[in-house]
Amino acid sequence: MAQKINEAHEHIAKAEKYLKTSFMKWKPDYDSAASEYAKAAVAFKNAKQLEEAKEAYLQEAEAHTNNRALFHAAKALEQAGMMLKDMQRLPEAIQYIERASMMYVENGTPDTAAMALDRAGKLIEPVDLSKAVDLYQRAASVFENEERLRQAVELLGKASRLLVRQKKFDEATVSLQKEKNMYRDIENYPTCFKKTIAQVLVHLHRGDYVAADKCVRESCSIPGFSGSEDCVALEQLLQGYDQQDEDQVSRVCNSPLFRYMDNDYAKLALSLTVPGGGKKKKAVAAPGDGGVNGGADRPEEEDDEYAGGLC
Repeated sequence: MAQKINEAHEHIAKAEKYLKTSFMKWKPDYDSAASEYAKAAVAFKNAKQLEEAKEAYLQEAEAHTNNRALFHAAKALEQAGMMLKDMQRLPEAIQYIERASMMYVENGTPDTAAMALDRAGKLIEPVDLSKAVDLYQRAASVFENEERLRQAVELLGKASRLLVRQKKFDEATVSLQKEKNMYRDIENYPTCFKKTIAQVLVHLHRGDYVAADKCVRESCSIPGFSGSEDCVALEQLLQGYDQQDEDQVSRVCNSPLFRYMDNDYAKLALSLTVPGGGKKKKAVAAPGDGGVNGGADRPEEEDDEYAGGLC
């Protein structure tokens, strides 16, 4: 270990020498200095001197920046962030990765910027869901600007699920709608159906039956949705919810269609309750008519708005 530390300091000394100017050397040799700082960082890392390794990576990043090698500077910043991650200093680590992502954009490599933000989101997710949502949304925006909708919508999906997990349902509805619009743009209609189910569950947890109903009606314009298993299940769910039929709501929410959704949405389904928590009353046959009412004393049945389906 001592040998690695001495080796690292030798590389630091060489780097500083490359940065010096003289009468015969007017310009610092940033490229060579950056190379020596990188070697020093690796040596410090192997010696478990993570703080020193982080500083060496930052010096490497500065040398690359001065040499206008922004891509390599960003890579060095990411490595500095990884050293902080290993020291359990995640918020600081994320800051360096965010700086790296901005450099990638400035360098003209936005895809790499988006992937860096995605990695940062994964790192911070276990300790800070809100920050992870922000990082995933920003990464999605970068991909969207590059018209890479498949990558963008995948990241939006991560953000939506984390918003639901935090019970930030108002924000989740906006995120899910954007997701669904993107899936529609890339003509992935079956996934649009699943996003509609997620939207309805979120709306009902917000207590907004009208928005949930409207969501299903609007989805009927998606090719293949009307009459699909998803559509029929949602119509049954809304009917049960509207009529305060807890049994029907529970039956739909416990069906495989709902239980095998992404975990955060499956939990929404299983925890959904109807207003009042009542059970639909079953019709009682009049005595002596064998269970069939001749019609003379039976009140006229109310129109059922779900009889023909929402679509």
